[in-house]
Amino acid sequence: MVEYAGACWSEIVRQRARLPHTLSSLLDWTHPNRRIFNRTGDGTLCTGIPSSPEADTPVTMAAIGSRGTVTEFRGFNADEDAQKLRKGMKGVGTDESAIIEILSKRTIAQRQLIKQAFKKAVGKDLLDELKGELTGNFEKVVVGLLMPSPVYSAYELRNAIKGAGTDEGCLIDILASQNNQEMRAIIAAYKNEYGKDLEDDVCSDTSGMFQRVLVSLLTANRDESDRVDQAQAVQDAKDMFEAGEACWGTDEVKFLTVLCIRNRKHLLRVFEEYQKISNRDIEESIKREMSGNLEDAFLAIVKCLRNKPAFFAERLYKSMKGLGTTDSILIRVMVSRCEIDMLDIKAQFQKMYGKTLYSFIKGDCSGDYRNILLQLCGSDS
Repeated sequence: MVEYAGACWSEIVRQRARLPHTLSSLLDWTHPNRRIFNRTGDGTLCTGIPSSPEADTPVTMAAIGSRGTVTEFRGFNADEDAQKLRKGMKGVGTDESAIIEILSKRTIAQRQLIKQAFKKAVGKDLLDELKGELTGNFEKVVVGLLMPSPVYSAYELRNAIKGAGTDEGCLIDILASQNNQEMRAIIAAYKNEYGKDLEDDVCSDTSGMFQRVLVSLLTANRDESDRVDQAQAVQDAKDMFEAGEACWGTDEVKFLTVLCIRNRKHLLRVFEEYQKISNRDIEESIKREMSGNLEDAFLAIVKCLRNKPAFFAERLYKSMKGLGTTDSILIRVMVSRCEIDMLDIKAQFQKMYGKTLYSFIKGDCSGDYRNILLQLCGSDS
């Protein structure tokens, strides 16, 4: 995902009247190879969020990842889609199938253009109109799909923090799975949308070593090189062993220092060396030495470093297994990953659990909620 910084799409819409030209000329396009342009204040690209005509860097309507089930819709016409959505909400009742057909088969970037075209044609905000028409989990999926990726993550984090209680699982899922660029984009989106610092809000709702791990992740300062220092890998493994299995009590800071700072390739080597030293897998040791949210956070970090699609496959499985469904997890993963790596998540799900993700969703959900999730999931394979 390309870094999100500066004004997000909603802010651009609010400010469009101040621009010397309207955005309409940029947004009224039909050919899939057309480009819109956007460059943030510091020169970085902002995928799928149109800006002023003076910007000079092309941004495609393509998906933000290469392994998603949602891809760029060829022959895309924002005005036509906006009219179809308007028709689906006019009169008595709502044509949910039309909403599903359009929104589940357009990329995030394309949905932003549909939102703009709808406002231009109808004079109302598409998101507000859909909220007035829809309810329940189906509404939550649609609301998520209409947000740029970092804005959606910021929205989920805000919901996890505000009000009584904290959804620590949501904080872990999102913060443990981002690279530096993605994390900075979420932090910027959170500030822009809510006028608050994400770190401050996280700190106000968490405590102890769990809080320190989240704050470390929020610095977005992990080494992202490919360099593996063999001697350092051995030392890191030794430090974690001596901080946990080899002593009474656990020095969690040693785990934080290694797991939240080192690059992925180096850490994979560290995990190998740890196995040699301790005769245990690092995940097993974390389970033995820690508990609660801290255990969950460190496990999520390790699992995402090893195999991120497998991590999300496990989250999906746990959200649906047994009685009842944890819809918040199911929705968040399906919405946030459908354009990035859902193909890999599906493959991992079948490998790990012997059943397809499609079949799980079909058996666990119902109605329009099930239908839109199945579209995001893709074929039953």
